[in-house]
Amino acid sequence: MKKIMFICCFAAFLLWGSGFDALSQMIMTPAPERPAGQQDVLKLRCAPIPTVRVAFIGLGMRGPGAVSRMTNIDGVEIVALCDVVESNVKKVNKMLTDKGIHKALEFYGDTNVWRKVTKLPNVDLIYIATDWVHHANIAIQAMKDGKHVAIEVPAANSMQEIWDLINTSEQTRKHCIQLENCVYDFFELTTLNMAQQGLLGDIIHGEGAYIHGLQPYWEQYWNNWRMNFNRTHRGDVYPTHGLGPICLAMNIHRGDKLNYLVSMDTKAIGNPAFIKEKTGEEVKDFRNGDHTTTMIRTEKGYSILIEHNVTSPRPYNRMYQLTGTKGFVNKYPVEGIALDKAGIDPELAKNHENLTAHSFLPADIQAALMKQYTHPIAKDIEEKAKRVGGHGGMDFIMDYRLIYCLQRGLPLDMDVYDLAEWCCLVPLTEISLDNNSAPVQIPDFTRGAWNRLSTVHFEQ
Repeated sequence: MKKIMFICCFAAFLLWGSGFDALSQMIMTPAPERPAGQQDVLKLRCAPIPTVRVAFIGLGMRGPGAVSRMTNIDGVEIVALCDVVESNVKKVNKMLTDKGIHKALEFYGDTNVWRKVTKLPNVDLIYIATDWVHHANIAIQAMKDGKHVAIEVPAANSMQEIWDLINTSEQTRKHCIQLENCVYDFFELTTLNMAQQGLLGDIIHGEGAYIHGLQPYWEQYWNNWRMNFNRTHRGDVYPTHGLGPICLAMNIHRGDKLNYLVSMDTKAIGNPAFIKEKTGEEVKDFRNGDHTTTMIRTEKGYSILIEHNVTSPRPYNRMYQLTGTKGFVNKYPVEGIALDKAGIDPELAKNHENLTAHSFLPADIQAALMKQYTHPIAKDIEEKAKRVGGHGGMDFIMDYRLIYCLQRGLPLDMDVYDLAEWCCLVPLTEISLDNNSAPVQIPDFTRGAWNRLSTVHFEQ
């Protein structure tokens, strides 16, 4: 609570400034006019695809697991495998044949070989798990080639990429989804249902983060691309795990919208030290600070706090908190639920100085609530998801829902505007930081349709 109060006061101070209205100094990033003939893709429905033919581009750290998970979903045909590194393609194809699945077409050799894959006539879905800088270009071309696209996070790194993805999806009427697996974690799904059922009241504040020491993993990224990205970019370069579940619970572009952000970071210490230890190089120009904190304000006057830290020796933490007028849920470092009046000890509450009067509900009551509010899409698939795996099963639910909706011609659970809103922190936090933590406008990526829908709805 003290942390929330400090950060809110800090954000208010930044916006108050030195005797003038700092919002009048906001850096504007207006939405470009929608090209003639385009319409939004809210609740986009496409023709059902009984058997979804999939091509995978990028088989480094995330791609192989995705291919493996897809082999556990009925009605999926794996058509092609693509990666810069030949051995990555061969290894995944062997996994398929070892399972008794036909060998997929192979593409490898250079960073442009993916172009042959998006041209394939017998593919419905392109599943993109390359390095970040190739995500948007591949997806845009794939949609132009008539394919639906699913893109690992973050799907875009600049405002130009974001608007190009939106315009291409609107022009081609093809699905463009970001593969945000944390939306499908069991706690996030269940508490989303709680929020939608009114148990928590109005969600007035959310907190999310990506705090994950990557020292053991930096060298596993092909060509050192992830460290290089942090070296040349400043800001929250990986915001979607923390932001995505919160935006859904707060119905962003479904009755509310993100209006502006303010960001602050620390100096860069940890990653330059890591580079020096490993290579001896004295890095003087490392852009990204060790810890980045961003505050967002919504149209309804609600707030969101997002943090990023991949270098400090802190336990893994996505934070994930929802503060409602009637309830509070928290995932890290412990899962807990607190409800209005429930959980208050009347005797302890007599003394206002006793800070333990209002606490999380007892474990048995929380367990009963979690069971009662299990999200409908998880009820019949939870056991299989945990067996197949992928971050405890949430990756499998993500893939299962993608295929389920494509097969039935349903709108996807997330759309290209979710992608835009969650990714825009990458470029916009950098703008804020490079301008002394100035407030930066978050454009309405729906271009006027943000309140046409009333709530998030995962169709069945």
